[in-house]
Amino acid sequence: MEGVTSGPRHLVSIADLDAAEIVRILDHADRYWSLADEPIKKLTSLRGRTVINLFYESSTRTRTSFELAAKRLSAEAINIAASSSSTTKGETLLDTARNLQAMHPDAIVVRHSFGGAAAMLASTARCAVVNAGDGQHEHPTQALLDAATIRRHKGEPAGLEVAIVGDIAHSRVARSNILCLAKLGARVRVVAPWTLLPRGIELIGGELTRERVRICPRLEDGLDGADVVMMLRVQHERFDGEAPRFPNTLAAGGRWSARGDPPAGELGHRGPHGRAGTLYRR
Repeated sequence: MEGVTSGPRHLVSIADLDAAEIVRILDHADRYWSLADEPIKKLTSLRGRTVINLFYESSTRTRTSFELAAKRLSAEAINIAASSSSTTKGETLLDTARNLQAMHPDAIVVRHSFGGAAAMLASTARCAVVNAGDGQHEHPTQALLDAATIRRHKGEPAGLEVAIVGDIAHSRVARSNILCLAKLGARVRVVAPWTLLPRGIELIGGELTRERVRICPRLEDGLDGADVVMMLRVQHERFDGEAPRFPNTLAAGGRWSARGDPPAGELGHRGPHGRAGTLYRR
C-alpha cells in the first residue's frame, strides 16, 4: 500500500494490526475520499500492478469495491469466481493460488467460506494477500472502512459508544469491528438475543476487549446513549431451518428516534438488506 511503509505485508486480520498501524492506514486512506466526486476518477498510484480478486462466495459490494479501487488507482484488476474456475474440477485453494502466482500478480484479494483460508493463502503466497472475508472469522477491510466512515462523520472513535446490533454469532464483520474499534479507543456494545451471541465474544481481544466490550441482550439497553449504531442482517444462509427474527435497520432507527435520542447519533447498515426474518418493517 502506497505510503504505508511498515506493518504486515498481508492484511488478513485486524488482530495483526496495532492501533498505530490502523491509524496510519486510515490517515493514508483519507486522501482518497474526494476521488469519488471527481469527473475523472483516476490516479496512478498502482500503475503497472496486477490485482486478482479471487472470490469463493457470492458478493456484490465487496468485489465491486475492490475492482473499482484497483482500476481507479490504475492497476489491472482480474476477477475470478469459484463457480467459473477450476475448483469445479477439484482444484483446491492452494492449487489455484500456485497457478495464479505463476502469473506474478502483485496482490490477491480472497473471499472464502472457511475461516483461516486467507491466512493459509498468505503463508504460501509470494504476493500480498488481502482478506475480503473468511468464513465467520474476520472481514478486516470492512472494519477499516467502517472506522474511516466513523472518523469522517463523528471524529476520532476514541470515547465513542458504538453499538453493533444483529446476528453477531455468524458475523465476521462484527468480530473485525470489535477488535478495530476497541483498539481505536471506542467502547463497543454487542447487541443481540442470546441465541445470536457467541459465548466469550467480549474476550476476542483479551484484556483490551474485556474492558471495552459490553454484552446487551436487550435492544433498548444497547441503543441507549449510543453515538453510532451498526446494523447487521440475520444471515439466513448460515442456519439450518428458520433463522431467528430480529429488528431491521428501519425498526432500530424508529426505536432510537422515538426515545428522543439526539440527532447526532449515526445509524448505519452495510448491506445486504435482508427482507425476510425481520420485525417491524415499514
